Amino acid sequence: MSTKLVLQGPQADQAALARVAQLARPARTTELHAHALRCDGFDVTPELKAAVDAAAHAAGIDATFVDAGLTLADFGLVAMDMDSTLITIECIDEIADMQGLKPQVSAITEAAMRGELDFAESLTRRVALLEGLPTSALARVYEERLRISPGGEAMLLGVQAAGLKTLLVSGGFTFFTERLKTRLGLDYTHANVLEAAGGVLTGRVVGGIVDAEEKKRTVERVCAELGIDTKRAIVMGDGANDLRMMGVSGLSVAFRAKPVVRAQAGVALNFTGLDGLLTILG
Repeated sequence: MSTKLVLQGPQADQAALARVAQLARPARTTELHAHALRCDGFDVTPELKAAVDAAAHAAGIDATFVDAGLTLADFGLVAMDMDSTLITIECIDEIADMQGLKPQVSAITEAAMRGELDFAESLTRRVALLEGLPTSALARVYEERLRISPGGEAMLLGVQAAGLKTLLVSGGFTFFTERLKTRLGLDYTHANVLEAAGGVLTGRVVGGIVDAEEKKRTVERVCAELGIDTKRAIVMGDGANDLRMMGVSGLSVAFRAKPVVRAQAGVALNFTGLDGLLTILG
């Protein structure tokens, strides 16, 4: 199967895109929109890909090599991580900020996302620091700090219009995933449950922790329910705990991701919004 190269960047004009495209010496180029260009008819080699990736990154452009005929119609599910993927914040860090503990919790979060700490252990440690915090702090984080990532709503509208189902699977908390499910019309959500008593957090999670393995099982479970192979799932994430579910997908998308995730993903969106997925598969 032939390969297409999609170049896109929010600040890139067609001239900038064309300069990167020249490295591939494509037989054809097609303007997809003002900030995106498609290249066809070239031979893919590791050297070519490395050269294009380096030049694109230096120019603030995302370069994606995928099968030329691949479209949204080839998929049945989009599964997304929540924190720092569908939304711009790490909810637990912002909750901790209400306790004056954001630096301590953020440091643990960062290490876990880089794959340096076991996720379940790191979550247990972070949640323990929230003990005694009024549950009203969760609503404040949702209302005052939670924002959908650039292009997120447009991406969801596009995939939903194409008939794909949507799954939000998170190592974060149901307080946020359930509200986003209603707000964005998502089909499935799965996340951790924060324990509370007397209007305050106990510092514990109820039940099992949604770690990397549970994320993968959730994607497999939802695909089985839909009657599709996991290769018909697009999986989007940013942290090391997303790699297992990305590994069973047909297309893995690293969004503003840690280096370990970018290195293993099929698509890396470092500059473009989440709706860059629609440009690639449109």
